[in-house]
Amino acid sequence: MSQSTLSSAIEGACVSLAREGGLARVTLSNPGRLNAITVSMWGQLQQVFGALSRDMSVRCVIIRGADGNFAAGADIREFPELRGDTAGVRHYHQEILAPALHAVAECPHPVVAQIEGVCVGGGLEIACQADLRIAGASARFGVPINKLGFSMAPDEMRGLLGLVGRATTLAILLEGRVFDAAEALSLGLLTRVVPDAKVADQTRASAERIMRGAPLAARINKRQSRHMAAGLPLTESDYQDFFSYAESRDHREGVSAFLAGRTPTFTGE
Repeated sequence: MSQSTLSSAIEGACVSLAREGGLARVTLSNPGRLNAITVSMWGQLQQVFGALSRDMSVRCVIIRGADGNFAAGADIREFPELRGDTAGVRHYHQEILAPALHAVAECPHPVVAQIEGVCVGGGLEIACQADLRIAGASARFGVPINKLGFSMAPDEMRGLLGLVGRATTLAILLEGRVFDAAEALSLGLLTRVVPDAKVADQTRASAERIMRGAPLAARINKRQSRHMAAGLPLTESDYQDFFSYAESRDHREGVSAFLAGRTPTFTGE
């Protein structure tokens, strides 16, 4: 296993990447701050997911927080200097946060969020960009930014709206409550809730199930489900993309293995 870590300007705050074969683990870490996300960390998140998106040896990405929490939103210590006026606010949200969230959302590989402890504000925005979200029973969720006097920026709201719709998004933002995993599951924010002690194991098990499938098919499913969820009309090129697996090695291998009663070996080709 190899590990690379990008250091942040705030000591100890970083986004780290570890690889184990086709599995990539991205970890958010800001010790003593519930992994609150610094400007440098947003930039690192964009860089890490950009690199993973270009690496076709990746089969699945797990994103998680260090030391028992996912992330407690943005690091507010940076706000007075970086968000002091309209220009600063727009730069922060449009040029720093939005590209990072876009990089997670556009990753062609399946992304699973492993959620423990606090997952609020920017942390929840990141989790909303994952494809699956597996949380511990004691995890907590919310976007209490109304108490800070600001609204959720459009590029950040898009992920939440896509998961839970306008009515629930407004309830989360207008009330500013922090709520538990059971409620988050009922609202559609989560894929499943598991006992706290099993979050890591269950997330790994989900990743292994994904990696046993054909990576080419997974990437097509990601691309086209996003397209269809946006309500866009299907073009001839979309249909060509849907069925581009037809002459692939993985498709032949999957059918051959099924007929032979053996486990398929997929290569993404």
